[in-house]
Amino acid sequence: MGSVVSTKARAMYNVGLAGLTYWSPNVNVFRDPRWGRGQETPGEDPFIVSKYGVNYVRGLQEIGPDGNVTSNALKVSSCCKHYTAYDVDHWKEVDRFYFDAKVTLQDMEDTYQPPFKSCVIEGHVSSVMCSYNKVNGVPSCADPDLLKGIVRDQWGLDGYIVSDCDSLEVYHNRTHYTATPEDAVALALTAGLDMNCGKYLGDYTENSVKQGKVSESIVDQALVNNYVVLMRLGFFNGDPAKQPFGKLGPSDVFTQDHQNLALEAAKQGIILLDNNGILPLNPKTTKTLAVIGPNANATEVMISNYAGIPCKYISPLQGLEKYAAVTYEPGCAGVSCSDGNFIENAVHAAAKTDAVVIVVGLDQSMEREGWDRVNLTLPGLQEKLVTDVADSASGPMVLVIMSGSPIDVSFAKNLSKVVGILWVGYPGQSGGEAIAQVIFGDYNPGSSLSLFLSFFDFGFYQTSPSAGKSLICQIK
Repeated sequence: MGSVVSTKARAMYNVGLAGLTYWSPNVNVFRDPRWGRGQETPGEDPFIVSKYGVNYVRGLQEIGPDGNVTSNALKVSSCCKHYTAYDVDHWKEVDRFYFDAKVTLQDMEDTYQPPFKSCVIEGHVSSVMCSYNKVNGVPSCADPDLLKGIVRDQWGLDGYIVSDCDSLEVYHNRTHYTATPEDAVALALTAGLDMNCGKYLGDYTENSVKQGKVSESIVDQALVNNYVVLMRLGFFNGDPAKQPFGKLGPSDVFTQDHQNLALEAAKQGIILLDNNGILPLNPKTTKTLAVIGPNANATEVMISNYAGIPCKYISPLQGLEKYAAVTYEPGCAGVSCSDGNFIENAVHAAAKTDAVVIVVGLDQSMEREGWDRVNLTLPGLQEKLVTDVADSASGPMVLVIMSGSPIDVSFAKNLSKVVGILWVGYPGQSGGEAIAQVIFGDYNPGSSLSLFLSFFDFGFYQTSPSAGKSLICQIK
C-alpha cells in the first residue's frame, strides 16, 4: 500500500499537484475506543502498530521493489506521528490542546514509545511529528528528553522533527507555558524541534536569537536537518524529468493494479464478528434482497479522513446489486438518525424480500480529528432501526457495521433474525464490492480485530480519557 501511495505521489508531484513530504502514518496506540482519530491508526496493540508503521514507512520511502535500505535516497518523505501518548481530541471537557498525559515510565516504554522507536530504527523514517498534548507536565514539542534525547540521540533519526500544526502557538497562547513567543520558539528549538507547522518559527526565531534566548548554531542545525531530507528526495539533482520517477504522470495514478489493490485491502480488512452458520448467503436461493441503513449507499463515507480523490466508488448497495434484485431503503436521514419517519419503509421492505443486509455505523460527523465520541452506542435511532427491521424481516438479516472505531451492538444478540455481523471499518473506494463478496461467499474473511471490546461492562467508557488507562478487553 505504501509503495502504491508513493508512486501516485511522485506522479502527481511531476505535474505540480502534490509535494513529496507526507505526514503519515499515524502510529498512536488506540487505547480509548471513543477517540475520534482511532480510524487513522492500526489498533491498540503496540506490536501491531509498530509492524504496520515500519512497513508503511518503507513502502512510502524506499526505492525499488526490493527496498533500498542501504541508500539514503527517498521516494517520498514519511513522518510518524503524533509523538507521544496522544489519543484524545475533544471529549466533553477534555481537549487535546490542554490535555496532560500522566504516563508511567513503564507504560511509555511498553505502550507509547515502541511504534515511534520502530519507525526510526527499523523503518528509517525521515521525520517524526510531536503532538499537542503535554506528557507529565511538559509539552511534547518542548521536551528535550523526548525530542533530542530520545528521537535524535538514542534512536538516531536521520531527518527532521516537526510540530503538529500551531503546537508552539498552543503552548504559548492557550496553555501559557511560556511568557513570550520568543520563549516558545527558543524552548522548541533547544528541545530538538526542526520545523514548525505554523508561523511561530518564521515569525519569532530571529528575535529569539537577537534576544539571546537561542543560539544561532541551534537554528543552523535545524536547517541542516531539513535540508538533508530535501537532498535525499533529490531536490538538488538537476532536471526532475531525468531523475528516477521523472516519467510518472496521471496515467500512473488510476491503474487497474491499484484498483485491484484497493479491493483486496477492503476485503482483508473485513472482520466476521458473528455467524450462526447461515453466511454466506446463497445467490441461488437469495433472489431478492432488502438493503437498508444510513451507510447502505455510502460512498465518500467509505474513504474516512485525510483521503485523496478516488477514481470511483462502489457503495454497498452497488456491490450487492450484482448478486440479487435489491430494494433500497435508507431507514435514516444520515447516521445521526434523529428522524424515525424513514424506519417504516425499511420495515416494509424487509418483510418482502428473501434476506436483509442492514449497514449502520458512523461517519466523520461522529468521529474525526477534533471530535471524540461520548459513548460506544449506535447514534440516534439506529438501534431502533435494526431492531424493528429484524422483527419484521421475512428471512435472515446480516448486520454490517461501518465505522472507524468500536460500536456496542450487544443488543443484536437477542435478535434471532440477525444471522451474521460484519465490521468493515471505512473500507475505501471498493468497499461495497468487498462487502458483497464476503456476504455471498466469493471471499472468506479471515482478519482479526485490531481493537477488542467487551459486550458486558461499559461503565468504564463514561469516565474521562487517560493515557495511562488500558482499554484492552475481550469479545465474549
